[in-house]
Amino acid sequence: MDTVITVEGLHKRYGDVVAVDDVGFEVRRGEIFGLLGPNGAGKTTTVEILQGLRHRDGGAVAVLGMDPGQQAGRLRRRVGSQLQSSALPPRLRVGEAVRLFGKSHGEVDVAAVLADWGLAAVEKRPFAALSGGQRQRLFLALALLGRPEIVFLDELTTGLDPQARRATWDLVHQVRDRGATVVLVTHLMEEAEELCDRVAIIDGGRVVAVDSPAALTARQGGAVVMTFSSKGADAGFLSGLAGVNAVTHDNGTTVVTGSPRSVVPVATALAAAGIEPDDFRTRYPSLEDVFLTLTGRSLRD
Repeated sequence: MDTVITVEGLHKRYGDVVAVDDVGFEVRRGEIFGLLGPNGAGKTTTVEILQGLRHRDGGAVAVLGMDPGQQAGRLRRRVGSQLQSSALPPRLRVGEAVRLFGKSHGEVDVAAVLADWGLAAVEKRPFAALSGGQRQRLFLALALLGRPEIVFLDELTTGLDPQARRATWDLVHQVRDRGATVVLVTHLMEEAEELCDRVAIIDGGRVVAVDSPAALTARQGGAVVMTFSSKGADAGFLSGLAGVNAVTHDNGTTVVTGSPRSVVPVATALAAAGIEPDDFRTRYPSLEDVFLTLTGRSLRD
C-alpha cells in the first residue's frame, strides 16, 4: 500500500517540557490510523505538526510527499481536519457555515452536502443550538469539503453520550469509504479498537508500539480469562488442554486463563463432559491491557 505520511525522529519542546520525543510511524493510504494515548501524551502536537500548524524542533516529516513545515499552504488544499479546539461562531447557521467554508473549494452544492451528512433539517439552526452529535456531523462535513486525501480527527467524540459516540463512529467509517485516509487522535481504547486499522500508542511523547489492535492485544495484552459457574462439577481436566495456563476454583466459580486459541477447545471440552454453564464468559485482552503492559500504568491514570 502507498505510504502517505512518514514521520521519523520527530521532536518538539515547549521550554523545559518535551512534548514529542523521537516519534516515528508511517500511515498507509486508505486506512484509519489511530494515535492512542492519555491526555498530554503528545498526540495533538504531533498532528498539528503534520498539518503545518506548528513547527517541529527536529526530525523528518513527509505528508503526501510534502514537508508541512515548508509547504503548509499546498498541503492544506489536500487535507481536511477537525481539531480538538474546533468551534464556530455561536450565531453562525449550519447552511451558512458550509457555504462559507466551501468558498475556498470553488463551487459547493450546499444542499447536497447537508443531505449527505444528515444536516438538512438543521440548515437554519445556529451552531450554539446544535447537539453534540450534530456539531460533529457539521465538523466532518466541513472537513470533507474539497474531497481531501487525508483527514485529521482530534478527539472527535469527547463529551458525547454513548449513542452519539457510536453514531459518530459510523460517520468516520463513511469518511474512509469516501476515499480519504483518516488519522484519528483519541484516548478512548474502545474507539481505537472499533475504528482503527492500526494504532500508534503514545506515552510521554514517545511511541511505545505500532500495529493493528488485534496484533497488539495478541502479543502484549496477556491471557484470555474464561469464567463460569461449575456447580460442583470438577473442571480441573481443562488444565491439560493446549493453550490453557491455569484453572482455579473460587466459591463455585471456575476461572480458566489461557491463549486466545484455547477458548474453543475449553468450550468443546466442557460440552463433551456434560458441563454446559449458562454464564460462560470470556474476557479478551484490550488495548488498556496492552498500555498497562508497556507502560506499567493504566491509560486512564
